Amino acid sequence: MDVLTLGEAMVLFAAEDAVPLAQASRFRRHSAGAELNVAIGLARLGLRVGYLSRLGADSLGRFLLDTLACEGIVSGLVEVCEGQRTGFMLKARATDGSDPEIEYHRRGSAASGMGPQDLQRLAGVRARHLHLTGISPALSAGCRALVFDAVRWAREHGLSISFDPNLRPRLWAGAREMVDTVNELAALCDLVLPGVEEGRCLTGLQSPEAIADHCLERGASQVVVKLGAAGAWCAARDGTRQLVPGVPVPHVVDTVGAGDGFAAGVISGLLEGLTLPEAAMRGNRIGARVVQHPGDSDGLPTRCQLDQAGSPVG
Repeated sequence: MDVLTLGEAMVLFAAEDAVPLAQASRFRRHSAGAELNVAIGLARLGLRVGYLSRLGADSLGRFLLDTLACEGIVSGLVEVCEGQRTGFMLKARATDGSDPEIEYHRRGSAASGMGPQDLQRLAGVRARHLHLTGISPALSAGCRALVFDAVRWAREHGLSISFDPNLRPRLWAGAREMVDTVNELAALCDLVLPGVEEGRCLTGLQSPEAIADHCLERGASQVVVKLGAAGAWCAARDGTRQLVPGVPVPHVVDTVGAGDGFAAGVISGLLEGLTLPEAAMRGNRIGARVVQHPGDSDGLPTRCQLDQAGSPVG
């Protein structure tokens, strides 16, 4: 495989009408989950992707397995658990470019029961890169142990590692636990991809430059701080320091999933030999495309669509 990732896949029910969730009556079904979004983005670009997870033995789980198969993602690392359920989420429709109202129904899901034992399914697996987020370690103590063991496994097998903090305060017992755990994980990874507000929360620093330098000093080799419409700030131990401008978007449909698309762009670019700023530009282009579509992964481009958009392809 080119890339391996792990996390909780969920089913997203996105409201079709621009009303509060309590009043919504029509929904469209999508796949969701930060790591799954990245996996789909990478697979559509032609990379071989493996996804480690657990699903419930229910209709939602079958829908997600079908999604993995349709996207060409290796699904043999997914365990289907009898008597357990698959998590799902509800998302309101926002028409003004703001973040939509979201409601999660994931507590006690099959994926939240994952732990270090799930790494046994990686026996014999060969890959180049591991992608992680700060969501998985927030799901349960077992998931947290799994993520840290996955980092150790990747180091032992020579994989590079990327990490998107993806802060979800509602999933953590408290802010201190969230900050300490996410910072500890970030220090163990090669590429760190924080949003600027996430970086401020994690480091107490304000500027993208200071946030990036903080991550480099703690152990990362490359950092890309996402600045939304303003683009991204790139920094690396090799001396790279560059602001990559954002891509103008005529109309924002849905902001959810933009960061996952950005991660897919950066990871794929680096694996294909692009420089960090070139990879960040690809990430910007994909993120801008994602926000113009309603689902978390609807806007993720194929390789042909990416080439037509003029992004560097290595």
